[in-house]
Amino acid sequence: MESAAETGGYQPWSEVTPDAARRLLVAAVDAFAERGYHATTTRDIAGRAGMSPAALYIHYKTKEELLHRISRIGHDKALEILETAAAGSGGAAERLDAAVRSFVGWHAAHHTTARVVQYELDALAPEHRAEIVALRRRSDAAVRHILADGVGTGEFDVPDLPGTTLAVLSLCIDVARWFSVEGRRTPDEVGALYADLVLRMVGARPVGSMADAPAGGAQK
Repeated sequence: MESAAETGGYQPWSEVTPDAARRLLVAAVDAFAERGYHATTTRDIAGRAGMSPAALYIHYKTKEELLHRISRIGHDKALEILETAAAGSGGAAERLDAAVRSFVGWHAAHHTTARVVQYELDALAPEHRAEIVALRRRSDAAVRHILADGVGTGEFDVPDLPGTTLAVLSLCIDVARWFSVEGRRTPDEVGALYADLVLRMVGARPVGSMADAPAGGAQK
């Protein structure tokens, strides 16, 4: 289950009701992140939730339904972060800075959830995968919109918008793979570092200063 450090005190998956359904979903996140979707059984999930295997089927018809619910909620949150930044005030550099800080910060603060959301896509049923891919395309469009605005105003030097968009999103998402609460940086500090790196990548002057960020390489 996500720790208090990972959730910042926020009750994880508060949008999922009733409580038993939420407990099962959080247990599934933990199991999928630790063992992978295919190696996890419904008995594993029920046991982590302190429930019987039969109780799981009251709330979720299949293991894949659980994964879909996790993936949909996670991708909705990711999309909200990026579209909010894209529609924000300020220049393109400020909006890209805000997008990367928030997106990276979420992937670090919720790294267990994000690993499942971002790396178990192929385990979804075809119709569910298509639904999630559509959300990912909207996230891609939000970042590409900011980059295109920056190119239009002369803030960014980006000769390949699709390729750069993919590079930015891939860089941000990968944080979920390696981030550890025992590392040297907090989620906010990693967000600031990555915002600085992305702005340099697109030829923009970084917003703010990285002077206060801890020295050293990526935490593992």
